[in-house]
Amino acid sequence: MTEFQNAAPDPAHLLKCELAREVLRSSGTLRLRVTGWSMLPTVMPGDTLIVDRAGGGVSRGDIVLFARDQRLFAHRVVSTSASDQNFIITQGDGMPRPDPPVAASELLGRVSFIVRNGRYIEPGSKLGVSGRAVAELVRRFDSAARILVGVHGMRERVAEELGVSPIA
Repeated sequence: MTEFQNAAPDPAHLLKCELAREVLRSSGTLRLRVTGWSMLPTVMPGDTLIVDRAGGGVSRGDIVLFARDQRLFAHRVVSTSASDQNFIITQGDGMPRPDPPVAASELLGRVSFIVRNGRYIEPGSKLGVSGRAVAELVRRFDSAARILVGVHGMRERVAEELGVSPIA
């Protein structure tokens, strides 16, 4: 889930992605720090995702982690194949279009928690009314995403200076 999805990843990034895949495969759980904006407003840059191996398939509304083009992506499942789960269709909450189909071989796990400011947030299967409105703004206007991330960062800095936990 990188901000610059079209840029070629550097060797250190490729190594981190492969390590993340191997940790998830071997231990069944992975903690992954988010760097991208594609899941705004549900997931903010700097959040940590707790990802569990996706045994037993995934459902519409789940946030899943998948590997593609030597990168990791965490996006929401918007549909599954009708006959079986050979592929799923995903889309970032803040992205204007769905991703190309995700094959079962690309799927790594399901996000069970989003950790923000020390709080564990269980991701909902769909956005609420306000979340849908913000997501629509983010999809249509890059400036809305920048403002949202900026305000989030300011809230965290102010809370850190005051020694309190910001409200998520």
